[in-house]
Amino acid sequence: MNSNEEFLNIYNQYIKREGADKLLDYLLSKSSDFFVAPASTRYHGSYEGGLVEHSINVYHCLRDYLSRNRVKEIYDFTCNDETLAIVALLHDICKVNCYKQGTRNVKDEKGTWHAVPVFEYEDKLPYGHGEKSVYIITGFMKLTREEAFAIRYHMGFSGVEDKRNIGDTFKQFPLSFALCTADMEATYFIESKHI
Repeated sequence: MNSNEEFLNIYNQYIKREGADKLLDYLLSKSSDFFVAPASTRYHGSYEGGLVEHSINVYHCLRDYLSRNRVKEIYDFTCNDETLAIVALLHDICKVNCYKQGTRNVKDEKGTWHAVPVFEYEDKLPYGHGEKSVYIITGFMKLTREEAFAIRYHMGFSGVEDKRNIGDTFKQFPLSFALCTADMEATYFIESKHI
């Protein structure tokens, strides 16, 4: 099963909320490049299909994190399958239609310059990162408060947000910390071969 098929399988199995079908229709439409977009310009997932692959990796990392005995027994934290799928699969929906193909010049081993293909970032809806994902999703379906905060702050302390807000969010909404952890694990360990 490829990443696109796995994404659709998880999405259709777990996300049943009103409007979820319309959101998926959008992601599959010609108005969206979700299934072919990279996840970044030159870091993790900087290749065609990187965004959907990253979303799947985050899903598996979050599922594993939430299955830990420590998380369930000591932290007393649980999450239903629909919420898990929503926040993991859709946390980076803000990246839809933001990448375009371009070139940059690099020298080869003989010192000769060559144009190589790269992805360039061009955001026509510069609404932020996590907050833009929340904005796009809620145009189709409602999010719980915890889902919205998890998606909004999934970048954790690596973003440009007020550090106090991040810490407060992690305390009040444990799913925020869990999603941030899963996102970092997917980026820096699973996808590190591409960084």
